Amino acid sequence: MIREGAAKWRLVNANFSFAHGEAAGASRHSGYTPCQHPNKLGNSISIKANTVINIITIEREYGCGGAEIARKTSERLGWKLWDELLTCEIARLSNCKQSEVESREERVDPLYYRLFKSILRGSFEGSLNVHRLKLLDADSIQRITEHVVQKAATEGNCIIVGRGSQHFLRHRNDTLRIFLYAPREAKIRRLITEGTSQKDAEEAVDVVDSERAAFVQKYFHMEWPNRSLYHAMLNTAIGVENVINEILSLKKAVDT
Repeated sequence: MIREGAAKWRLVNANFSFAHGEAAGASRHSGYTPCQHPNKLGNSISIKANTVINIITIEREYGCGGAEIARKTSERLGWKLWDELLTCEIARLSNCKQSEVESREERVDPLYYRLFKSILRGSFEGSLNVHRLKLLDADSIQRITEHVVQKAATEGNCIIVGRGSQHFLRHRNDTLRIFLYAPREAKIRRLITEGTSQKDAEEAVDVVDSERAAFVQKYFHMEWPNRSLYHAMLNTAIGVENVINEILSLKKAVDT
């Protein structure tokens, strides 16, 4: 556990391996894994003294309860939550339906869609009207997402869920970056209690995370999850309230 009231907090190195929702080296009791490694961009995830955290990014495995934890943490802090709101804002700026953004965000375009774009843009009619083409694709969503995330970060006092926010804000010293995970069986059970069939739940926990991994690889050229990017990786199997308390304890330790 992190001691409260620490004037200076620096995350320590930990041996860690990540596969199928299991983390070796995490505390058996707390589910807390602090990490400190230089990432591929050469910056450290240690936090400087006298830092005030104004932003928390929460990346998550599908089905681990990340949305609920982000919502309840934002309520405890009285901060703005950018989760569904982020999708709504992307849809507004894209001039499209929210459902269309939801079906494409944190994913790469499928092969047939990439071929369609190439053919359309390479056609005679397409070349004449290329400036009027408003295709809602992964590239355009990515550009708009970065704009919205950076704007939200400028306003501060917010929690941002996924959508590459941990990468967009990796150089900000006022940002606490958290990754949430859980054992596969726990994720499936959670999805079933939320009304998903067992068959769909088993498929979703694998497919959605695979799509997120492909998204991160394409746009940020990193593996997912890249442990060097996060200040802590928390196993949500320890319970929602325990995870929230861990996040708030980390924030308090940095702020004081």
